[in-house]
Amino acid sequence: MSTFTAKDGTNIFYKDWGPKTAQPIVFHHGWPLSADDWDSQMLFFLSQGYRVIAFDRRGHGRSDQTDTGNDMDTYASDTADLVRHLDLNNAVHIGHSTGGGVVARYVAREEPGRVAKAALLGAVPPVMVQSASNPDGVPTEVFDGLRAALVANRAQFYLDIPSGPFYGFNREGSEVSQGLIQNWWRQGMQGGAKAHYDSIAAFSETDFTEDLKAITVPTLVLHGSDDQIVPIANSADKAIKLLKNGTQKTYEGLSHGFFATHPDLVNADLLAFIES
Repeated sequence: MSTFTAKDGTNIFYKDWGPKTAQPIVFHHGWPLSADDWDSQMLFFLSQGYRVIAFDRRGHGRSDQTDTGNDMDTYASDTADLVRHLDLNNAVHIGHSTGGGVVARYVAREEPGRVAKAALLGAVPPVMVQSASNPDGVPTEVFDGLRAALVANRAQFYLDIPSGPFYGFNREGSEVSQGLIQNWWRQGMQGGAKAHYDSIAAFSETDFTEDLKAITVPTLVLHGSDDQIVPIANSADKAIKLLKNGTQKTYEGLSHGFFATHPDLVNADLLAFIES
């Protein structure tokens, strides 16, 4: 099993497939999942000749179940440690949901030459939580409810989310995949409860406004119009206005987990962006 050691000694699991001389694509997973959430994308881009890399954030998947460092600054620092461990240059960083926040913070701060492009899928930036400066954000009570449900019965909570709003399986006429539901549960339960609890504040309260403004590389913003987890009006529609070199595409009627329910559609759009 491949791991690297972050600055504070945390062991972080990663996958690294394909020719080491090929352009690298680094995938950043959402809460509370793992690198396995990107299997469809990794296999697709591997078949296209790319080097594909995905890692389990600290406290998630097969990485150490840390009780500290579950914040965006540390997640971005861990990403930089991975990039230096593998000596990645000219990489494309693709992040979903919370992983999109990690990409925004990392890319905004990385040294020139390390990053070629970025893609934010159903991503949390600029900021999720409602406040005086973000009046149309998601009320704090929603995130308090997530924390309470995690504490009360994490195993059931991690069935309820993918069975309902995450993939839009609560919508009339949706084609429910029990495999996706069970795989979501498997990934979630593999991680640490403390890290998952702390990460709710990280993905909901972190303000990425200045990060988005600082990003200069081409950035693709993909979002489902029926995202019940990260509402598009409070995320992608605002993020695109802050990016210097951004392109937005909205998938009409698709959910938060659109890249898993419609991989062929999304993979083709990502490939076109990377090769443009």
